[in-house]
Amino acid sequence: MSTRLDHRNPLVFDTHELGRRPGAQQRLTREIEAPGSPDAFGIEGVIGVPQGASVELEIRLESVMEGVLVTGTARASAEGECVRCLEPLELELDADFQEMFSYPDADDRGRTAEPADDAGESPEDEDRLFLEDGMFDLEPVLRDAVVLALPMQPVCQDDCQGLCSECGVRLADDPDHHHDAVDIRWAALQGLAGTIQDGEKDEMSGGAPRSAHADEKQEK
Repeated sequence: MSTRLDHRNPLVFDTHELGRRPGAQQRLTREIEAPGSPDAFGIEGVIGVPQGASVELEIRLESVMEGVLVTGTARASAEGECVRCLEPLELELDADFQEMFSYPDADDRGRTAEPADDAGESPEDEDRLFLEDGMFDLEPVLRDAVVLALPMQPVCQDDCQGLCSECGVRLADDPDHHHDAVDIRWAALQGLAGTIQDGEKDEMSGGAPRSAHADEKQEK
């Protein structure tokens, strides 16, 4: 099989040193830059590892009968927005992953597979990841691990009170913030009381109500 992978890609790993010897292991550390859209490491519009941010990888490659078992941890800083108060936040992320990359010429028991028939690949094969010329691309595995490790509803603090539902002020900045609750059943009476108070002020200032001026004109 001719390889479609580029060995210069920092997320492409070569397993030739294992030599297809079951039990052989190799430990690797690598620092990469997080790719950007459309393969962003995160939940779009919520939180994620920014494009170009540093991602530290610790990986163990283990040769088994059917392929290479890849186990590792990715460490990075994720950025997002608190879902309660909308303030920017940053959190340290540890994402663990494990994936089997199978030899293209071996079945589940590690034996050499017979040539495929006209029916093509089985449904099980569609979900499996395969080595290509002894190499594998870690990006899809890493992306899934990072997304699963991220909080679906990130908050700046566990006890974040969010925003005031009436005026939008951040409650953490003003712990004593409140609004006087008004029963809607009394709202009309409060408006009427305000009108009466305005009329009393007019009378005290010497101004006659409008209706009084109208009566004077009718008498004349």
